Amino acid sequence: MTGSDIPSSFRLAYVPGVTPTKWVRVWHERLPDTPLELVQATAADAPGLLADGGADAGLVRLPVDRDVLAAIPLYTETTVVVIPKDHVATAAEEVSLAELADEIVLHPLDDVLGWETLPGRPAVERPATTADAIELVAAGVGVLLVPQSLARLHHRKDLTYRPVPETPESRVALSWPQADEAPDLVEEFIGIVRGRTVNSTRGRATTPQRPTAKAKEKAKGKRAGTGGGARHKPAAGRKPSSGGRAGGQSGKRGKPRGR
Repeated sequence: MTGSDIPSSFRLAYVPGVTPTKWVRVWHERLPDTPLELVQATAADAPGLLADGGADAGLVRLPVDRDVLAAIPLYTETTVVVIPKDHVATAAEEVSLAELADEIVLHPLDDVLGWETLPGRPAVERPATTADAIELVAAGVGVLLVPQSLARLHHRKDLTYRPVPETPESRVALSWPQADEAPDLVEEFIGIVRGRTVNSTRGRATTPQRPTAKAKEKAKGKRAGTGGGARHKPAAGRKPSSGGRAGGQSGKRGKPRGR
């Protein structure tokens, strides 16, 4: 793309718990003339935001409708249980679902784990948000199962968390509206999140490098028939020197003169 076809900025949506900082930093290093605008969105709203053109790409939680959005899975998060620091479960490095059987397990309306059957005992009412559920955990009402990044996002000094194996997990992906080919700036961001170098990033036209002064001199020498490391032919009728000593000696030590 050239001229007026180049977008003035790149809009990147991201959901709670996802930290795009390192990728944004690389973007600014590689494309300093193309601003990157961050757009916050809930996990439930992010797919619709992308489909409606509210962002060029987004860091979202799977699943998404693959008929509408393309997606590249990036990583899978560990599921943890958020508990008070004085909870008995803090004595272990991880907690099993069986150990939560007698606990009230809070299930916020913005849950991202997609439970088929929630463990433990249900609360009287579902909290509206994960933030509300965290407050209830701090009040001793129950415990909460979330991706580890959300436990960190809602960190409190009076709460902690432990991994819970054999639970649903949340997968984070880079997503954008379906098209025959991803737009150039989306390809740029794909390259960044996948760790591609500048020269290997797909979708980016490589800028021809200007020849260095040394390269110019070498090329000039080749055109004149004197460069490129070629050996000079000896002048006609002149025998090439076989050594580095004056007088055309071959480097052997001469016989001493008689006394």
